Amino acid sequence: MKEHLWKEVFKGLRRSGRRIAATGCMLALSLSALSGCGGASPSRTSDKIKLGVTIYDQYDTFLSQYMECFTKELEADENVDVVVYNASQSQQTQNSQVKKMIEDGCDVICVNLVDRTDPSTVIDAARKADVPIVFFNRELVEGDISRWNRLFYVGADAVQSGILEGELAAATCLSDKSIDRNGDGKIQYIVLEGEAGHQDAIVRTEYSVDTLVQKGIEVDKLGYAIANWNRAQAQTKVASFIENYGDGIELIMSNNDDMALGAIDAYEAAGMIKSDWPAIFGIDGTTVGLEAVRDDKMTGTVYNDKEGQAEAMFKLAVTLARGGSIDELSDEYEITDGKYIRLSYEKITATNINKYLSR
Repeated sequence: MKEHLWKEVFKGLRRSGRRIAATGCMLALSLSALSGCGGASPSRTSDKIKLGVTIYDQYDTFLSQYMECFTKELEADENVDVVVYNASQSQQTQNSQVKKMIEDGCDVICVNLVDRTDPSTVIDAARKADVPIVFFNRELVEGDISRWNRLFYVGADAVQSGILEGELAAATCLSDKSIDRNGDGKIQYIVLEGEAGHQDAIVRTEYSVDTLVQKGIEVDKLGYAIANWNRAQAQTKVASFIENYGDGIELIMSNNDDMALGAIDAYEAAGMIKSDWPAIFGIDGTTVGLEAVRDDKMTGTVYNDKEGQAEAMFKLAVTLARGGSIDELSDEYEITDGKYIRLSYEKITATNINKYLSR
């Protein structure tokens, strides 16, 4: 794996001088290799702990920023070493990575599942070796996390993100009557959905639309498209909608910022003037998403607290590695069922954008 593939994900690695490995397949590269220097990382001393991390896709914008926040947490604890793997959207690859991290002596493994419905191999391997797992960002099925008492989850509540997006859209429609361009008393909308069968995508779609309606907005659904959280795919799908409906689309609600940005790309490529664009909403509050709100291209987004979640994941993993329990973090976080730490989402519009751009 070349250094440039991880450039955006782990900007802080070289600055921190920490021993962190990053890999896209099964070969772990030491920090010295990433920096172009020879030699292997020195062996861990007995007082050091080793954390393993595997993410479903290094090119996911939110996750790359999440992991950048995570590496900053490492700077505060010189007794923690970390190895990071990219599963490249393959659950089979991720299963192998977890087994490799166990063999390499990781004390705790943090898993961003590729397939949230298929964690059995990961759980069985960790349980056999008695290595705790902290799942993050992509929540596994409730029945699976109950299979062993050393499985945990750090993330946010997808239902809340959908509700907040719906509230943002409803408030905009109620305050700005120009959104109903054809004056029919209804808002013609489309939804950009993240991933077929993915719980967060399903929930975000359902609750955003339901909340919009509950707030008194009459709607007319023109369609929806699955774009797999991907900006380019969303641009292609929205370009097709523009061909079919022209300026008749009045609202786009997207399951994440990248797809909302893809919608913006489609309107810009079509050469449509801004007044003919729909109101466009995203979820996550990525840097590029926040900039789009600032620049009046995206109407609003819902902030997914990557900084807080990365900090919580690091603290939980280190606590478990040192023999502690999740309950030790109860003064800082709300613990649910002895397994879950969830942080709240926040609504973002042009009125409060500067607060989040400065984070």
